[in-house]
Amino acid sequence: MTTTLYEIETNTSDDGNTHPAECIWTPGEEAAETGFVIHRGLRIAGIDDATDDHLYPVGFLVLGHHRWADAIEGAAAYMARVHGWRNLHLYPGDDPSELIPRIPRAVQTWGVFLRHPHPDHSCGCEWDDTWRMVWAPATEPGAVPITALRHPAALATAAGVPSPDEDGASATWAA
Repeated sequence: MTTTLYEIETNTSDDGNTHPAECIWTPGEEAAETGFVIHRGLRIAGIDDATDDHLYPVGFLVLGHHRWADAIEGAAAYMARVHGWRNLHLYPGDDPSELIPRIPRAVQTWGVFLRHPHPDHSCGCEWDDTWRMVWAPATEPGAVPITALRHPAALATAAGVPSPDEDGASATWAA
């Protein structure tokens, strides 16, 4: 028996039909319109931690499995395009004398993108037309390959990126 890492929430409409409150979404051609930056063919996005109160991303997602160096370059391109700066080592305004750990290694893992709500059943709530991503094993329906890394100035646990060093993690270190 396997445990489910995510569950699709459903609603019942006035006519008694059940429809998903969220649907599985695979970022494709419209990825740039939904928060991803395209850099040399890589689709990359910044992610926040669960508190969602950071000005800058605590981690990065790149769709597909890529080399560590490509993920770092893509993260720098994301920061340059979205936030106007290229230095991944410090956040603007940070003390440059503070020791920042080296750039973290990229992790190759899998995730499922959920979009709220199903495009045919708009509910008008605050989550309308937004998406979120949850980590999932490669065998889960709708799972897509992801290369992920945390921002070097963020706490090691901030982005919640799966660690290949933990037992049972469905992740490997990127080459």
